[in-house]
Amino acid sequence: MTKADLVDGVTASGDLTRRDGEVIVDTFFEGIIDAIRSDEKVEIRGFGSFRIRQRNARIGRNPKTGDKVEVPAKRVPYFKPSKELRDLVNAPEPSA
Repeated sequence: MTKADLVDGVTASGDLTRRDGEVIVDTFFEGIIDAIRSDEKVEIRGFGSFRIRQRNARIGRNPKTGDKVEVPAKRVPYFKPSKELRDLVNAPEPSA
């Protein structure tokens, strides 16, 4: 599913124009990005949570040359699905 598919789904579920759907989806994503950028945890009940994990600096290796390379510390976004979402994904498919 792409962002365009998501916009189509939002516009189809209500009496909205495509532009309105784009604004809704963009606003939703921007809200999540702004929150995790400021180290807040975003929790959507029944779906999952987004947060930032800190990765420490380390010494890596260039696979082509074998040289040691310093990898700086960084913050990485992390998504943890809810139990409800995991159960829905792992539920058996209904027979046709």
